[in-house]
Amino acid sequence: MDPWNESYLKQEMADIGRMLYERHLIGIADGNLSVRLDDRHLLVTPSGVPKGFMRPEQMVKTDLAGRPVSGGGRPSSEILMHAAVYEERPDVRAVVHAHPPHAVAFSIAGLGLTRCIIPEIVVTLGTVPTTAYATPGTNELPDSVRETIRGADALILERHGALTVGTTLMEAFVRLDTVEHTAKITYLARSLGHVEVLNSEQVDKLLKTRRDLKIRGKNTICDDCGARQACSHPIYP
Repeated sequence: MDPWNESYLKQEMADIGRMLYERHLIGIADGNLSVRLDDRHLLVTPSGVPKGFMRPEQMVKTDLAGRPVSGGGRPSSEILMHAAVYEERPDVRAVVHAHPPHAVAFSIAGLGLTRCIIPEIVVTLGTVPTTAYATPGTNELPDSVRETIRGADALILERHGALTVGTTLMEAFVRLDTVEHTAKITYLARSLGHVEVLNSEQVDKLLKTRRDLKIRGKNTICDDCGARQACSHPIYP
């Protein structure tokens, strides 16, 4: 089946909503998903519906500004955040927002996931920036992600959750799961003692591996570990 068929996408949104809940990445009614259906429309998860138990027919079709055009329910109350991401990133086809506990806990504690620690994460995702706190359900939230999402495929919303993007819904989901997996490992390492970061030479070798594997997307590598910013690195757009 065409992966961009509307019926297929609605089912995929329901399936990934269930996986988010089963993997404890959201509370029962938390989180929201969206997909860019075409040049004029998005598919968005409905507001107030338990994401682990959604049915395909409950998905809401909106325009690119988040205004409903079909579907029985209301789109997620955070649809404007999704709309802002699509506006800033024309390459993005899907957005996943969830509340992964370890990642959120790091932001509440004032700690970030911006150090290069796990080799596989440096290659596949890069470091994960944290946006400044913004009040959920207000225009503060979409405004808070605009600048950061231009250079990253995953970010943490301070005290509120994580947001990931992808060229497919599954890619965005995998990145979200990776953020929480990274937070878990980092938490365990910190509880055991000193966390040693990768040095600049090690990071550069990992970025070469990323290039050789032709992994695309934004890979934000911060200066904390001595590496160059990915946005200025010649192998990234």
